[in-house]
Amino acid sequence: MNRRVPLPPAVARIYEAVAELSAHYPGRSFTPDGHLVGSIGEVVAAEALGLTLYRQSSPGHDAVDSTGREVQIKMTGGDGVALYATCARLVVLKVVSPTEAEIVYDGDGAQAWEQAGRMGKNGQRQISLSRLRRIAAAAALQAAEAA
Repeated sequence: MNRRVPLPPAVARIYEAVAELSAHYPGRSFTPDGHLVGSIGEVVAAEALGLTLYRQSSPGHDAVDSTGREVQIKMTGGDGVALYATCARLVVLKVVSPTEAEIVYDGDGAQAWEQAGRMGKNGQRQISLSRLRRIAAAAALQAAEAA
């Protein structure tokens, strides 16, 4: 997919501050994480893809799409994401600049779950963005061949 979407201006300011801090203090990490990045990913995906968000911290899924499919949304600044369970539709975004995120994956959650790594002690399975890109490319090729 690799579609770029703008980050809201307030979010861009956060990432610009992170870049400034990182430049001023080399060797220190100032990467936003946790609930902040998760919430940013959810609102950016909802606006870009026309999703309806559930209440925060709803179990299992973050949103629903126009067809009624439940959606799990992940956002990262790194090279992979952690999955807790399978889902109908998985959307994964990567922050690529202080002003943009890339939709790395928007597809079948079961395929991503099946190809994720082994379950860790924390109950999560890791999957790399490069693997998600390969899954998306294979699905696009299969859809083109079927058309």
